[in-house]
Amino acid sequence: MDLQLEGKLALVSGSTAGIGHAIASSLAAEGARVIVNGRTQASVDAAIARIRPGRGGEVLGHAGDLAQAAVAEALCRRYPGIEILVNNLGIFEPKAFEDIPDEDWIRFFQVNVLSGVRLARLCLPAMRAADWGRIVFVSSESGVQIPAEMIHYGMTKTAQLAVSRGLAESVAGTGITVNCVLPGPTWSRGVGDFVDALARADGKSRAAFETEFFQSVRPTSLIKRFETPEEIASMVTYLCSPLASGTTGAALRVDGGCTKSAF
Repeated sequence: MDLQLEGKLALVSGSTAGIGHAIASSLAAEGARVIVNGRTQASVDAAIARIRPGRGGEVLGHAGDLAQAAVAEALCRRYPGIEILVNNLGIFEPKAFEDIPDEDWIRFFQVNVLSGVRLARLCLPAMRAADWGRIVFVSSESGVQIPAEMIHYGMTKTAQLAVSRGLAESVAGTGITVNCVLPGPTWSRGVGDFVDALARADGKSRAAFETEFFQSVRPTSLIKRFETPEEIASMVTYLCSPLASGTTGAALRVDGGCTKSAF
């Protein structure tokens, strides 16, 4: 299927590894011009080298922490006219509620929520002028089913749902769509490192830990395994395409059935 993305300029925040990198790779394969972002130039260069652009595609880069206003503003000056924005930048950290200080609540909000709000604000004028654009927030099933082990993370993912829907309402009647994607537990680099550390501490293999995780921590999962970043990227890439013009203001689950609801 031709997703009609050839030549479209796309920014994927936090795209040097994991879900973000898979999204950037998928968009590039469809011929989009993709801006890869990470904190360091070395990580951006390495990520670009791993991506093979499709016909008409081009892989660009911008190093810096997009949770900082100055970095976001510099990127948008460097690459004006961004047509597709994928707000993927995010952090997570399991921590008991009593141990989460104010500073962590603020930091999680700034990185996971405010970075996407700011980028959307910066990119919207060009989208409005062109009467076309795509904004996707990578939220999580944790925004619906708040995990007791990291409530501050769940809070930010719920906030993304609110921002996404509200922003979609604000561009009603235009060619701009705004949506949220809700992945389930996904085997990204950070999750892999975390799981491997826990498995070693418990003297278990990765496979044994994964089985136990989906029995006790995410028992509602229907696929009973960690998803791959590529499975999330497929949905995001479609939402970024002109073919998804009828989908906006939506929260689309790619959670392996973790969210126990038919609606």
